[in-house]
Amino acid sequence: MATESAIVQDWLSEYKALSEAQRCGYASVLQQRETLVPALYSVIQNPHSELLEPVCHQLFELYRSSEERLRCFTLQFLPELLWVFMRRGAADASGSVQALLLGIYNLEIVDKDGNSKLLSFMIPSLSKPSIYHEPSSLGSMALTEGALCQHDLIRVVYSGLHPQRETFTAQNRFEVLCFLMLCYNSVVVYMPCSSYRAVCRMSSRLCVCGFPRQQLKAWSAPGLRVMLDPEFMVQMLTAVYHAM
Repeated sequence: MATESAIVQDWLSEYKALSEAQRCGYASVLQQRETLVPALYSVIQNPHSELLEPVCHQLFELYRSSEERLRCFTLQFLPELLWVFMRRGAADASGSVQALLLGIYNLEIVDKDGNSKLLSFMIPSLSKPSIYHEPSSLGSMALTEGALCQHDLIRVVYSGLHPQRETFTAQNRFEVLCFLMLCYNSVVVYMPCSSYRAVCRMSSRLCVCGFPRQQLKAWSAPGLRVMLDPEFMVQMLTAVYHAM
């Protein structure tokens, strides 16, 4: 434990000493630190660790950067952070963990200019060729090419406008958590194996926490049942699907 604390403390001190130019390439340095990620997990899993607050603060600083790989470095810990928060509840969870989760949420709901953003994707027109089809192959369909041309790109919104949140409440809890899982799933293919294990571990524990089946697990720490929102379960299972 002493060694892990030293690793984390060195990381905290190192980042503060970096210049702006050095921080741009810092993601490559982090990838070479094989002992850092396990040490950070140990800190996050220990609610009484004196390093938890500075670690959460630094993870948020990494997420605020314009470097996408640094943002992904922070997001890899999201499943563990969510489990720590949901297991203990908003009243008992660490204030630094809550602040980090809300900070990520508030950054993601706005664009670079500070305006609320919609998350959407485009459905292309079948009348235009792609690597998957030729327009000529659609001749037998009821829709003519001319009719298809009138229906160009179709925009599908999968996450609407979200308000800024300063605290967790019973009303907004799962709105924030679902959106955070959506952000995680948007980059899940870039996550390391340790993050995949964390999301599977979180999902398994949420499913059995407070039930008799929990006693059959290697993890048997006492815990209350955690109420789950259907949308959160969809996002959780999506992450597990990619992890498997």
